[in-house]
Amino acid sequence: MRLGLALGYWGRGPEPGQLALVQEAERLGYDSVWTAEAWGSDAFTPLTWIAAHTSRIRLGTAVAQMAARSPTATAMHALTLDHLSGGRVLLGLGLSGPQVVEGWYGRPFPASPLTATREYVDVVRQVLRRAAPVTLDGRFHPLPYPGDDGSGLGKPLKSITHPLRGDLPVLLGAEGPRNIAQTTRIADGWLPLYWSPTRTDVYEASLTGLRDGFMVAPLVRATVCDDVQEALLPVKAMLGFYIGGMGHAQRNFHADLMARMGFADAARRVRELFLAGRREEAVLAVPDAFADEISLVGPRERIAERLELWRKGPVTDLLVLTREPGTLRVLAELCA
Repeated sequence: MRLGLALGYWGRGPEPGQLALVQEAERLGYDSVWTAEAWGSDAFTPLTWIAAHTSRIRLGTAVAQMAARSPTATAMHALTLDHLSGGRVLLGLGLSGPQVVEGWYGRPFPASPLTATREYVDVVRQVLRRAAPVTLDGRFHPLPYPGDDGSGLGKPLKSITHPLRGDLPVLLGAEGPRNIAQTTRIADGWLPLYWSPTRTDVYEASLTGLRDGFMVAPLVRATVCDDVQEALLPVKAMLGFYIGGMGHAQRNFHADLMARMGFADAARRVRELFLAGRREEAVLAVPDAFADEISLVGPRERIAERLELWRKGPVTDLLVLTREPGTLRVLAELCA
């Protein structure tokens, strides 16, 4: 099981010490570092900065939002950074949800998310293979543009730049059972948002027949400390925001996932409290049991014991969300 460092997206601004943390992770043998985006910082620019100050660690987006760029633009970002970094890019993509897609990017959320995702990946693959001009008779990402409101002069094009790798890995952030199953067919890896090593049955039907080399790379918040309850508070804060605030009351993929993992009543309560403006109560309403299952917190011995559960399943890469060099070092030692 490889280790990755998950940086997430910026809050108010860039975090001091982040580059030093990445360099320490590389020194400790971490395989990858991952950035994200929501409605602030983008995923690719920080990776370019990191690429210039590292030599080996792989550079992943977890995730770059599909609504932010056309699939050809995303492929351009990936192939450019792949050249500049010497072939270190892992392209993680995600569809996001209706609130972000329509509220921030000003685009309609696709009526058929699976079809939209499949078309997006198809176009990205075509650009990276560079076998022929890119064309797609698609519903959401047709190329050339066929609409009556266009000029009708579009022509199929092939990337001027030759990609460094035609098989640059593409991973998908997917939460629903059908979306995960499709991910195993069309992508090179899956980026689970929540992974509980004691509830792998939640995903079992979607993960049948995984092929060799397929990455399963969940994010896990990790903290080496003495006080487990205190260490769970940041996990619960993250869950409260995602379950309560990252989606509409009638359509929240994160809350749906928590419900499928056996915490339906708690997910509903967290969402109600958050939407009512009672955010502190929403965070406290997140069950400790759920927060603990999807994280690695506590003394070294406790983390070592729980880490064995993660090793037994299909997880290939553990993307560690932490800001503490000491925690990075302990996990590197335990996974050595």
